[in-house]
Amino acid sequence: MSSIDYQWLGQQVDFNGALEMQEERVQEIIADREQNGTFYFLEHAPVYTIGLRREEAQLPVHLPHPVVQINRGGLATYHGPGQLVGYLVTDLICQGKDLHAFLRTMEEALIQACAEIGIEAGREEGLTGVWIKGRKVASMGVGVRKWVSMHGFALNITPESLPPFNNINPCGIDGVVMTCLHNEGDWKGSPEEFGQLVHQKMASLLL
Repeated sequence: MSSIDYQWLGQQVDFNGALEMQEERVQEIIADREQNGTFYFLEHAPVYTIGLRREEAQLPVHLPHPVVQINRGGLATYHGPGQLVGYLVTDLICQGKDLHAFLRTMEEALIQACAEIGIEAGREEGLTGVWIKGRKVASMGVGVRKWVSMHGFALNITPESLPPFNNINPCGIDGVVMTCLHNEGDWKGSPEEFGQLVHQKMASLLL
């Protein structure tokens, strides 16, 4: 497994720009499987995204922010300021072509990063993502093209990231309560700081 390069994009790249960036990187890795993967970290302007099963997303007719459909699994979620989004573009052939194992590894990286800042996070049986005492802190959805991954996770850092979730049924889970790291412990760091932790953990977990 090649190493994973880290790129912090901040708030300078809009959603479509980040999607184009991932698409270009996917094609580069398909053309040369010896290249490193790239982990892009950023904060998006407010946007709702839905995966391939749009008809199951049950979105309201009127939403306060744009809606974009993309090639990942999962239903509706929200991205916006105060949230860390991580997009990992890497070759999954080295990971045994096992998408489910890759998702579990990404969850584990987030769980370990939370532990580093004194927050005990974990999984909920039968559900994807990362949870803290029954509240969801991170959503995940990965797309794959010729066994190169794209998309990744969105983890709520500050309370600013939470209100827009009230307009949707996040990830199609009835009654889900969304939370953020600042509400769950004493750590009050930035999305960029947490992204550095996630990168370190994910790089150490992949083969």
